[in-house]
Amino acid sequence: MLGLGFKDAPKPPKQKPDVKRELQKRAPQQRNGKPAGAAHYAPRKPTHTPNKPRTREDIDLAKAYAIRAQKEKDERIEAERIKQEEARLKREAKAKLEAFMKDKALNSAEAEHVRHFEYGGKIKRVHVTAEQLKALNAGILGVVQMNGRYVLVDAATLAEVEVIFAQAIALKVDPNAPAADDPYSDPQYQVPDDLVW
Repeated sequence: MLGLGFKDAPKPPKQKPDVKRELQKRAPQQRNGKPAGAAHYAPRKPTHTPNKPRTREDIDLAKAYAIRAQKEKDERIEAERIKQEEARLKREAKAKLEAFMKDKALNSAEAEHVRHFEYGGKIKRVHVTAEQLKALNAGILGVVQMNGRYVLVDAATLAEVEVIFAQAIALKVDPNAPAADDPYSDPQYQVPDDLVW
């Protein structure tokens, strides 16, 4: 056909291959025996060169971190051991207190007065008779917290409870305590003995 004057069809100019299109064309195909959707990760480069020896400073720092980690671990273990020992001693003291307090409660079923007191950061109360209220305010009687109840006991029992488990004492009035720290110690603020609150 060239003899008749026909020319070859002109070829389009060569363009640079579009990398994005090439990747899209190849995406559904398998590469290196892996499925099409498998992620391709390059191997991680090591953070240190294997041929370079570690310096003395690196070794000392690693030792310091190891020593500190071991010390912190030992401190945590010791704190947990102390906590468990305290809990065990507290359980034993409560059991001993419960055995000691058997038949020593002076709470009365005919109690018509309520005596409020502060214990554990909260206002608590115990029901008492008029005579018990006077004795409680005078320090002859005291209150012990046992199994969620507030038990009225005499001063001798209260002293023994203090030896067994002092945390159980909910109310102990000391009649000889100095009133100098009390801002209401002025006689104009004097509270009558028969006041019930």
